[in-house]
Amino acid sequence: MRRGRLRLVALIASASLLLALPAAAQTRPGPPVSAERGFIESTLNRMSLEERVGQLFWTHVYGSSADDTSMAAQNQATYGVDTPAEVVEKYDLGGVIYFAWSGNVDSPEAVATLSNGLQEVATSSASGVPLTLTIDQEGGLVQRILEPATVWPGNMALGATRSTELAAAQGAMLADELRAVGINANFAPVVDVNTNPLNPVIGIRSYGEDPDLVSALGGASVTAMQSRGVSATPKHFPGHGDTEVDSHYGLPIVTYDRSVLDEVHLPPFQAAIDAGADMVMTAHVIIEAIDPDLPATLSHDVLTGVLRGDLGFEGVIVTDAMEMQAIVDHWGAEEAAVMALQAGADVLLMPQDMDAATAAVLEAVRSGEIASKDLDAKVRRVLQVKYDRGLFDDPFVDESAVGGVVGNETHLETALEISRRAATVIHNDDVLPLDAGAGDVVVVGPAAANVADLSGELQDRGLSVTTHTVATNPNASERAAAVAAASDADLVVAATWRAWANPGQAQLARDLAEGDAPVLAIGTRDAYDIAYYPQVDAYVATYGTRAVNHAGAGEVLFGETEPTGLLPVTIPTADGSGVLYPFGHGLGY
Repeated sequence: MRRGRLRLVALIASASLLLALPAAAQTRPGPPVSAERGFIESTLNRMSLEERVGQLFWTHVYGSSADDTSMAAQNQATYGVDTPAEVVEKYDLGGVIYFAWSGNVDSPEAVATLSNGLQEVATSSASGVPLTLTIDQEGGLVQRILEPATVWPGNMALGATRSTELAAAQGAMLADELRAVGINANFAPVVDVNTNPLNPVIGIRSYGEDPDLVSALGGASVTAMQSRGVSATPKHFPGHGDTEVDSHYGLPIVTYDRSVLDEVHLPPFQAAIDAGADMVMTAHVIIEAIDPDLPATLSHDVLTGVLRGDLGFEGVIVTDAMEMQAIVDHWGAEEAAVMALQAGADVLLMPQDMDAATAAVLEAVRSGEIASKDLDAKVRRVLQVKYDRGLFDDPFVDESAVGGVVGNETHLETALEISRRAATVIHNDDVLPLDAGAGDVVVVGPAAANVADLSGELQDRGLSVTTHTVATNPNASERAAAVAAASDADLVVAATWRAWANPGQAQLARDLAEGDAPVLAIGTRDAYDIAYYPQVDAYVATYGTRAVNHAGAGEVLFGETEPTGLLPVTIPTADGSGVLYPFGHGLGY
């Protein structure tokens, strides 16, 4: 199917679904263009240099409310102040990003309280500019707010469903939950095209390996998310899908030709831009075909030349976290901050040293190294997004209404529908579907595969289940113990988690396959695992380890739902010499 046709399908499906969804916070209806421009200009003109520069810095804060002092030590060590409110005040921040490790997401109600408190600080300042409150709520592997919020199966699960309608539903419902707790921008969707099976950081965060599929689902997600008042941020430009280095820990370099970039990795970003994405996040990846010396985040050729020029993006360019090793191992906080802005970025996310980075940017503007007109253009773009999302009208939320939106029944059922339609039966030698008469079952796998919830799905359907948990990369003695535990079983369920990167898991699956009982393997994260133990009797890919992934898979395993999932990636042979299962493969009963 050609990309143009997929985009049309996505737009039609998204539109029909959104008409059926309940009303929620929408994008602000626009006033006459002259009035809008006047408002942005008047806001900009009353801001000091420090306040303008502050709009370009978004970072994390420690604490569960604006005045929380329980994590004062962490705030002091990082920013030299005690509370989240004081961090916002000190730097005239333009935005804040929430994390679990920084104490921001203890509960949905706590998030709403924090959001309102921080917005009170920002709107009471001299400039009165509200905050962009952000989060990485991708679904699947990366989602910061968990139960009782809706936990989504993830992008590759959506890719396996092939459903733009479900992508739009997730985007809209996810945005409703974020907006209910005061978050107005989401660093999602991931529109990287995962063409490298050995990718350590993207994998199931991607919709798949096909640019048409990623374009359709990503575009539908952007449209839906922003229709509910939350800025979407497709990432990681110009693509992190063909790397074998995680930019959190090193500097990836990709060597493919420019034609591969244009034909495979850029189309989903173009689709997201065409869908109206407010923001785009950069990748700390060197794309040799464009700039052999600098990662995209610091490259004028990439951000201004390709993103602004070739793709025509006019919104906010936000960097990936500047404290990641891909940056800090090679450039200091001051140098990297100035370089990123000169390259074309508008927002610096989480610099390693806020004091040093803000001082460097202020000095660069005062010295003319960053032109004042360029600074103002960046601030205008940031203010425009805040205006478009209605933050100048009312950035606050009703804390008493959170429970009626977050994790409601419709959202939970939609997440389960994605999961049940995603589960992909890849190999089946008369093992599936299961029934309650399957006898004694032993579930073997690492804790990372969430074997507890997987076992629970089997037990709930009447099977007698014993769970044997192993290490992520079990050694020979651990494997022998697991094989012994499964020796009398009527069925062995081998749950694996990144077996392609953990040879002990793959060997254990092969060892179990040598026994008398049939072995049903479940690839709980990457579908590629079966390439490393093709001897098993059946194999199902679930694309995630969340409880919802296992719940949907449980229905498929027992034939309660007909398998409809289709591989969104190709599974190569373990040695990479051929194809074991092609893109689009999937069995029914």
